[in-house]
Amino acid sequence: MADWNPTELTRIGATAEVEVSSLREDGTLTKPVTIWAVTVGDELYVRSVRGDAGAWWQAAEGRHEGRLEAGDVGVDVTWEDAVGEREEEVDAAYEAKYGPSPHVAAINSPDAKATTIRVVPR
Repeated sequence: MADWNPTELTRIGATAEVEVSSLREDGTLTKPVTIWAVTVGDELYVRSVRGDAGAWWQAAEGRHEGRLEAGDVGVDVTWEDAVGEREEEVDAAYEAKYGPSPHVAAINSPDAKATTIRVVPR
């Protein structure tokens, strides 16, 4: 597992929304989808607000590789299943970062938690 460049991780963590794309079998990327991302320590996590019905999550589960872009930072990544991993910390990170949004309850719902992914640079 590769480590995040601390500067890139800080910049990604400070960005309100990130864009994710998954790698298809033919090596091309899917259309970018805008989602939320949070940092917990030196790790980056994402969830599907729509649970396993989220098309971007389904694509990520299919190949486990893709790309994440946040502002001027773009990183090729691996999507690692992290369901149940640091769950309370990830919940708290979403609440701290996006607290005023009415969507925080959805991103911390059981369905969304079941899609928790740790994003690792490749």
